[in-house]
Amino acid sequence: MSTLLARTGRQRQRYVDQFRLVAGCIPYKLDKNVEDQGCIVEDRVLILMISTPNRNDLVFPKGGWEDDETIEEAACREALEEAGVKGIIGENTLGVWDFRSKSSQNSCSSAGSCRGYMFALQVTEELDRWPGQASYNRKWLTVNEAFECCRAMAEGKIWWPETRLTAVSDNIWGRV
Repeated sequence: MSTLLARTGRQRQRYVDQFRLVAGCIPYKLDKNVEDQGCIVEDRVLILMISTPNRNDLVFPKGGWEDDETIEEAACREALEEAGVKGIIGENTLGVWDFRSKSSQNSCSSAGSCRGYMFALQVTEELDRWPGQASYNRKWLTVNEAFECCRAMAEGKIWWPETRLTAVSDNIWGRV
Protein backbone atom coordinates (compact mmCIF):
# COMPACT_ATOMS: atom_id res chain seq x y z
CA MET A 1 0.00 0.00 0.00
CA SER A 2 0.94 3.62 -0.31
CA THR A 3 2.52 5.69 2.44
CA LEU A 4 0.47 8.65 1.20
CA LEU A 5 -2.88 9.05 2.91
CA ALA A 6 -6.09 10.33 1.37
CA ARG A 7 -8.08 12.89 3.27
CA THR A 8 -11.37 11.61 4.64
CA GLY A 9 -14.49 13.18 6.11
CA ARG A 10 -16.23 16.41 5.27
CA GLN A 11 -15.43 18.55 8.31
CA ARG A 12 -13.22 20.89 6.26
CA GLN A 13 -15.35 20.96 3.10
CA ARG A 14 -16.35 24.26 1.53
CA TYR A 15 -20.03 25.03 0.87
CA VAL A 16 -21.68 27.97 -0.92
CA ASP A 17 -25.47 28.36 -1.10
CA GLN A 18 -25.97 24.71 -0.04
CA PHE A 19 -23.63 23.48 -2.80
CA ARG A 20 -20.66 21.36 -1.76
CA LEU A 21 -17.69 22.76 -3.70
CA VAL A 22 -15.80 20.15 -5.68
CA ALA A 23 -12.47 20.46 -7.52
CA GLY A 24 -11.17 18.12 -10.16
CA CYS A 25 -9.02 17.86 -13.21
CA ILE A 26 -8.63 16.31 -16.61
CA PRO A 27 -5.17 14.75 -16.50
CA TYR A 28 -3.43 14.53 -19.89
CA LYS A 29 -0.09 13.65 -21.46
CA LEU A 30 1.41 13.27 -24.91
CA ASP A 31 1.44 9.80 -26.43
CA LYS A 32 5.10 9.12 -27.12
CA ASN A 33 4.18 6.31 -29.54
CA VAL A 34 2.61 8.68 -32.09
CA GLU A 35 4.87 10.24 -34.70
CA ASP A 36 5.29 13.99 -34.21
CA GLN A 37 5.90 14.90 -37.85
CA GLY A 38 2.76 16.19 -39.51
CA CYS A 39 0.60 14.97 -36.64
CA ILE A 40 -2.17 17.13 -35.24
CA VAL A 41 -1.39 17.80 -31.58
CA GLU A 42 -4.78 16.56 -30.38
CA ASP A 43 -4.01 13.15 -31.94
CA ARG A 44 -1.03 12.84 -29.58
CA VAL A 45 -2.92 13.74 -26.40
CA LEU A 46 -4.04 11.01 -24.01
CA ILE A 47 -6.58 11.70 -21.27
CA LEU A 48 -6.60 9.86 -17.93
CA MET A 49 -9.90 8.68 -16.50
CA ILE A 50 -10.49 6.50 -13.45
CA SER A 51 -13.02 3.82 -12.62
CA THR A 52 -15.54 4.56 -9.91
CA PRO A 53 -15.87 2.28 -6.89
CA ASN A 54 -18.69 -0.26 -7.29
CA ARG A 55 -19.64 1.02 -10.78
CA ASN A 56 -18.47 0.63 -14.35
CA ASP A 57 -18.28 4.38 -15.00
CA LEU A 58 -15.12 6.20 -15.98
CA VAL A 59 -14.75 9.65 -14.45
CA PHE A 60 -12.15 12.34 -13.90
CA PRO A 61 -10.53 12.66 -10.47
CA LYS A 62 -12.49 15.10 -8.34
CA GLY A 63 -13.55 15.65 -4.77
CA GLY A 64 -14.27 18.15 -2.05
CA TRP A 65 -12.47 21.49 -1.95
CA GLU A 66 -11.34 21.99 1.64
CA ASP A 67 -10.94 25.19 3.63
CA ASP A 68 -7.14 24.97 3.99
CA GLU A 69 -6.31 24.84 0.27
CA THR A 70 -6.80 26.73 -2.96
CA ILE A 71 -9.08 25.25 -5.58
CA GLU A 72 -6.03 24.38 -7.70
CA GLU A 73 -4.42 22.61 -4.74
CA ALA A 74 -7.64 20.66 -4.20
CA ALA A 75 -7.72 19.56 -7.84
CA CYS A 76 -4.08 18.43 -7.64
CA ARG A 77 -4.72 16.60 -4.36
CA GLU A 78 -7.67 14.73 -5.86
CA ALA A 79 -5.56 13.74 -8.88
CA LEU A 80 -2.92 12.36 -6.53
CA GLU A 81 -5.37 10.60 -4.18
CA GLU A 82 -7.66 9.06 -6.81
CA ALA A 83 -5.48 8.68 -9.91
CA GLY A 84 -1.95 8.62 -8.54
CA VAL A 85 -0.67 11.38 -10.80
CA LYS A 86 1.13 14.68 -10.24
CA GLY A 87 1.50 17.49 -12.71
CA ILE A 88 1.15 21.10 -13.78
CA ILE A 89 -2.34 22.51 -13.27
CA GLY A 90 -3.88 24.88 -15.81
CA GLU A 91 -4.46 28.47 -14.73
CA ASN A 92 -8.09 28.63 -15.85
CA THR A 93 -11.04 26.35 -15.26
CA LEU A 94 -12.27 24.20 -18.12
CA GLY A 95 -15.77 24.51 -16.74
CA VAL A 96 -18.01 24.91 -13.73
CA TRP A 97 -21.17 22.86 -13.37
CA ASP A 98 -23.81 22.00 -10.80
CA PHE A 99 -24.66 18.35 -10.24
CA ARG A 100 -26.06 15.91 -7.71
CA SER A 101 -23.76 13.46 -6.01
CA LYS A 102 -24.42 9.91 -7.18
CA SER A 103 -25.54 8.88 -3.70
CA SER A 104 -28.41 11.40 -3.72
CA GLN A 105 -29.41 11.72 -7.39
CA ASN A 106 -32.90 10.40 -6.70
CA SER A 107 -33.51 12.70 -3.73
CA CYS A 108 -35.64 15.84 -3.94
CA SER A 109 -33.78 17.61 -1.12
CA SER A 110 -30.91 20.04 -1.62
CA ALA A 111 -28.59 17.62 0.17
CA GLY A 112 -26.11 16.21 -2.30
CA SER A 113 -25.96 19.31 -4.48
CA CYS A 114 -22.43 19.99 -5.71
CA ARG A 115 -20.70 22.67 -7.75
CA GLY A 116 -17.70 21.34 -9.63
CA TYR A 117 -14.67 23.22 -10.98
CA MET A 118 -12.47 21.37 -13.48
CA PHE A 119 -8.92 22.14 -14.57
CA ALA A 120 -6.48 20.66 -17.05
CA LEU A 121 -3.54 18.85 -15.45
CA GLN A 122 -0.44 18.12 -17.53
CA VAL A 123 0.81 14.87 -16.00
CA THR A 124 4.50 14.93 -15.12
CA GLU A 125 4.58 11.91 -12.81
CA GLU A 126 2.55 8.69 -12.64
CA LEU A 127 2.94 6.95 -9.28
CA ASP A 128 3.15 3.17 -8.90
CA ARG A 129 1.30 3.42 -5.58
CA TRP A 130 -1.27 5.99 -4.49
CA PRO A 131 -3.85 6.43 -1.71
CA GLY A 132 -6.93 5.39 -3.73
CA GLN A 133 -5.27 2.54 -5.60
CA ALA A 134 -7.54 -0.10 -4.04
CA SER A 135 -10.67 1.78 -5.17
CA TYR A 136 -9.72 3.33 -8.52
CA ASN A 137 -8.19 1.96 -11.70
CA ARG A 138 -6.56 4.26 -14.25
CA LYS A 139 -7.27 4.21 -17.97
CA TRP A 140 -5.57 6.37 -20.62
CA LEU A 141 -7.88 7.30 -23.51
CA THR A 142 -7.76 9.39 -26.65
CA VAL A 143 -9.55 12.74 -26.48
CA ASN A 144 -12.48 11.32 -28.48
CA GLU A 145 -12.74 8.23 -26.25
CA ALA A 146 -12.72 10.41 -23.13
CA PHE A 147 -15.37 12.68 -24.62
CA GLU A 148 -17.64 9.68 -25.22
CA CYS A 149 -17.14 8.43 -21.64
CA CYS A 150 -17.75 11.75 -19.91
CA ARG A 151 -21.35 12.87 -19.61
CA ALA A 152 -20.35 16.35 -18.36
CA MET A 153 -18.16 16.90 -21.43
CA ALA A 154 -20.84 15.63 -23.79
CA GLU A 155 -23.40 17.95 -22.19
CA GLY A 156 -21.04 20.93 -22.56
CA LYS A 157 -20.60 21.44 -18.82
CA ILE A 158 -16.87 20.86 -19.06
CA TRP A 159 -15.40 22.62 -22.02
CA TRP A 160 -12.94 20.69 -24.15
CA PRO A 161 -13.20 22.73 -27.34
CA GLU A 162 -14.05 21.38 -30.76
CA THR A 163 -11.28 23.55 -32.18
CA ARG A 164 -8.87 22.19 -29.65
CA LEU A 165 -6.09 24.62 -30.52
CA THR A 166 -7.93 27.90 -29.94
CA ALA A 167 -9.25 29.12 -26.61
CA VAL A 168 -7.34 26.74 -24.36
CA SER A 169 -3.99 27.17 -26.07
CA ASP A 170 -2.60 29.00 -23.04
CA ASN A 171 -4.14 26.44 -20.71
CA ILE A 172 -3.22 23.16 -22.35
CA TRP A 173 -1.97 23.26 -25.87
CA GLY A 174 0.56 26.01 -25.25
CA ARG A 175 2.52 23.55 -23.10
CA VAL A 176 2.23 20.56 -25.45
